[in-house]
This record gives sequence, C-alpha cells and structure tokens, in this order.
Amino acid sequence: MKLFVDLLPIIAFFIVFKVLGGPQAIYSATATAIGVAGLVVGVNWWRYRKFDKQQLIMLGILVVLGGLTLALHDEQFIKWKPTVVSWIMGITFLGSRWIGGKTLAERMFGASIAAPALIWHRLNLAWTVFFISLGALNLYIAFHWTTEAWVNFKVFGTFGLSMAFAIAQALYLMRFAVEPQT
Repeated sequence: MKLFVDLLPIIAFFIVFKVLGGPQAIYSATATAIGVAGLVVGVNWWRYRKFDKQQLIMLGILVVLGGLTLALHDEQFIKWKPTVVSWIMGITFLGSRWIGGKTLAERMFGASIAAPALIWHRLNLAWTVFFISLGALNLYIAFHWTTEAWVNFKVFGTFGLSMAFAIAQALYLMRFAVEPQT
C-alpha cells in the first residue's frame, strides 16, 4: 500500500498530462503532482503524527523544481526532477559504504540474505551505477525527445528499468538467501 501511496503524485501527473494533452499540459500536471504530494505528506502526518522522510524529500524536490517550472513557465525544471532523485539515491548508496558499519544494500536486504562483505559492496556499487545511469538517461530523453516521450519514459521506462534491475539483483542474491527460522 505504501508503494501505491508513494506513486500517487506521479500517477496524478501522468493522468492530468494525458487527459489535457497539448503543450500546456505539463504545467497543469506539475501543479497537480505538487498538490497530490503535499496531500500525501499531510495525510501521513494526520494519520501517524510523523513525516515519512522519503515523502518529505520528494515533496521538497517537487516543490522546488515544479515551482520553478510553474513560476518561470519552463518545463526543463520538472524534467530534472527524476535525475535529481536518481542521483541523490546513487550518492546515498555510494556514501553508505563509508557511513555506518554496513552498506545501504546490506541494511535493506541483510536480514534475509547472508552474503559476504564483498557481495554487499558489489551490490551497493551496482545500485550506485544504476541510479547514476538512470539519472543520465532521464536527461538524455528529457532534452532530446519530445515532452510526451519523456513523460512516458518517466512513468513506464524508469519503473520498468528499476523492476528489471531489482529482479536481476534478486536472482544474483538468491544463492545467499537464508532459510526462515521456525
């Protein structure tokens, strides 16, 4: 359910963009995404009396880049958002190698997988390269293809590539899976 809630701003962005169509649709879609992201953060606060850090960071990036898009009537700013998010993730994975005793990959999957430190470092580096590459690919598509093609890539391409990469990682790690204790 959390994944669906986290995806609501992008779903709303996509729907508004496709329904309105035309060159001005990006601005309405951006405003909608900002509103929905703010609503998601607000509802989360109302229900649990705490902020989800990831949702708050995404809202902040969306407000800044989406706000610039709307204020300056220039779609290039919103097109940078997926790259900024991907690069933040890539830097976070990379930095986790030196902060704390475990890589971010090991913190995420270590409870169910008993892999040697070298495997965790490789996996962490793979996620770093993936996110940095995904951000670069977004920039290429954003500034060399049409806005409609970029929106489709942003919604389906990044999700598809992320799922394919996660499945490849899971297959790679299967040999290290730990049997659940009863």
